[in-house]
Amino acid sequence: MFDLSITKILVLAVIALIVFGPNELPKVASQAGRMLRDLRRIAEGAKADLRDGLGPEFQDFDFQDLNPKTFVRKHLFDEAEQQALFDQFKATTDISTEPVTAAATATGQPNGNGNGNGARTVIRDGEEPPFDFEAT
Repeated sequence: MFDLSITKILVLAVIALIVFGPNELPKVASQAGRMLRDLRRIAEGAKADLRDGLGPEFQDFDFQDLNPKTFVRKHLFDEAEQQALFDQFKATTDISTEPVTAAATATGQPNGNGNGNGARTVIRDGEEPPFDFEAT
């Protein structure tokens, strides 16, 4: 979630030691831990209150289903459709290793396949990607 590595945690600890000092740091750490426990308890209480308010038919309700992507995927597509969409997405986002030929760049074709529809564009280092005014 936050992508904290050991070095980042050590840097944060040194900064906290400098800011709060060695005498106050244990008190601040215990207050922060108590605050996190209280926030977790409040969040769990709110979830329990929401489940109680929704009734018995929603006892197995998962709050991750409220994420719009998860909701659409779960309620609009079955498992086979989900896998087909994932495969299609993966196939269209694979990076092309085909070099752009001199003839394609000389003719002004942006993607080198002659149709100019943007199906697959190979961008070299330092080149700007094509800009589509209709897409924005």
